[in-house]
Amino acid sequence: DVVLLSITGGPGVVKAAMASNKKVIAAGPGNPPVLVDETADLDHAAECIIKGGSFDNNILCIAEKEVFVVESVFDRFINAMIKAGAVQLDDVAFNLLAQKAFIPNEKGGHTLNRDLVGRSASHLADLVKVNIPEGTRMLFAVTGFDNIFVQEEQMMPVIPIVKVKDFQDGLQCCLKAEHGFHHTALIHSKDMDRITEFARAMNTTIVVSNGYSNQGDGPDD
Repeated sequence: DVVLLSITGGPGVVKAAMASNKKVIAAGPGNPPVLVDETADLDHAAECIIKGGSFDNNILCIAEKEVFVVESVFDRFINAMIKAGAVQLDDVAFNLLAQKAFIPNEKGGHTLNRDLVGRSASHLADLVKVNIPEGTRMLFAVTGFDNIFVQEEQMMPVIPIVKVKDFQDGLQCCLKAEHGFHHTALIHSKDMDRITEFARAMNTTIVVSNGYSNQGDGPDD
């Protein structure tokens, strides 16, 4: 008797719904980028990224997935992330985690390891033999734009952070990493002109400025 299906949860369930011969409203993929410029309140930005990106261990499609930070404040932002309770992985641990999180497929690409979706920061750290403080909500690593954690939507509390030259460079990186999904994007800046330019350029359904991702999906808690 159901005439309309409203579906979210990934490509598998969406594909099944589309094969049902019923009307379907289905969510598309997302890879929400975050841009942090030199005018941002860095401590607040770090706290927001951890709060939004670790909610339900990052399983939400609107959650922060990759962060681009202007180089003039990059080191200060990394320190702010550590101060706020996130744990930084070194290159060895981060690359090992990437190998476990993304499995090569027959099409020459990668498939997200569903066994790791929604797993805690402590579980992921254990996989790569890294000891972290009890209660740690998020892991992060400094990496390049081409890293698979930047390019592929992941649903675990691990955030790749990429250094960019300036606001314009960061905006272009956000556009590329979002892949034209027009889903969600976030910015931390005190410059209203930049916030406006970012929102217009990204043209996503949800844009959050100086907040965390959950705030773009309904009333704040």
